[in-house]
Amino acid sequence: MDIRQRVAVVTGGSSGIGLATVTHLLHAGFRVGFFGQSASHVDQARTMIRRQFDDGWFLARCVDLTSPHQVTGFFSDVQDRWRMPDTLVCNAGISPKGPEGAAPFARLSLEEWNKVLSVNLTGAMLCCQAVVPAMVIQRFGRIILIGSIAGRALPKVAGTAYVVSKAALSGLCRSLLAACAGTGVTVNIVAPGRIVTEMAGTPESAVNRAALERIPVGRLGEPMDVASMIGFLASSDAGFINGAIIDVNGGEFAPL
Repeated sequence: MDIRQRVAVVTGGSSGIGLATVTHLLHAGFRVGFFGQSASHVDQARTMIRRQFDDGWFLARCVDLTSPHQVTGFFSDVQDRWRMPDTLVCNAGISPKGPEGAAPFARLSLEEWNKVLSVNLTGAMLCCQAVVPAMVIQRFGRIILIGSIAGRALPKVAGTAYVVSKAALSGLCRSLLAACAGTGVTVNIVAPGRIVTEMAGTPESAVNRAALERIPVGRLGEPMDVASMIGFLASSDAGFINGAIIDVNGGEFAPL
């Protein structure tokens, strides 16, 4: 597909890995729609992007991913402005923690469990449902689910609901592979390790200092480390990569 016609949607695109992905795709020539749940983060991201791109290149909204009506409304806005996206990056996610970190399994509340899965897993499913029909019709599409090292290895920091939500993306990926087989639509997972974002905290935190000791490359990850991999998977060059989990963690987890 001609890069000048490419349209992408990035969920959770107003900060961290999501915002890095939005800017990376814009620089690659995509039109990009993105949303976040925090109005202040969306406003800040919009202001930052406007320094480099005019409003015709991007669409920024505040969307509650747990609201099917808001999700479908956003994709309708994208379609009205350009067309339905050929690229979807399901990046939005939450990982609740208290002053002492994530709640132990024995004290995990049903409220937290339901909230995390509704955003991290059900939200991704809703977005995929919104885009797959158009991708299948045009016989081209890229779906990239953002997992986590926490869904791949024994969790060291993340809570149970977060771990389960990220591990479950593998099942969603397999289901999408079956649904989209033979249509030119690829579905892959990018699983970041410890990346310096608002969710992960400052590099100087005790958790991040401990993580640094486990990472063979000797540094924490940056959002653009993940965004560049997402950009490659979104490209036409990645057409034979399908059903893969790409670990971007500096070697902390190496399933060789």
